[in-house]
Amino acid sequence: MKKSVLLLFAVFSVLSCTKDSFNNSNPYLPNYGFSTTLNLSLPQYNTLLYPANAVYVFTGSEGVRGIFVFNTGSGYVAFDAACPNQELSSCSTMSLDGIKAICPCDDAEYSLFTGQSQGKEYPMKQYRVEVLDQYSLRVYN
Repeated sequence: MKKSVLLLFAVFSVLSCTKDSFNNSNPYLPNYGFSTTLNLSLPQYNTLLYPANAVYVFTGSEGVRGIFVFNTGSGYVAFDAACPNQELSSCSTMSLDGIKAICPCDDAEYSLFTGQSQGKEYPMKQYRVEVLDQYSLRVYN
């Protein structure tokens, strides 16, 4: 009986995990569904072809306040540009500064590698990135 319970627990544990699972819940930021494709051969996005470069994307439908897409050197990550530890306000859109995003409301600095900021409760809201081909990325929620 013990073996079957352990086996059942192990099966459920393995099946409940996905390779890109992350906690995307944040009480300050609504959860909007979107999908956008970036053509990296276009001038506004071609810096993403090189490691440690980020771009801000906002055409009106991406995330809460737009998104940051970042080339980590081993892949791509995307985060919402809204400050994750602030109510939405006129100062809650972050700006890029090299490999970090800065929230002007409280001057918190968030790593674009991890989305974390030291001493802050919530990390940046992360979105999924799919590499479609050498010059195309799909970012979605």
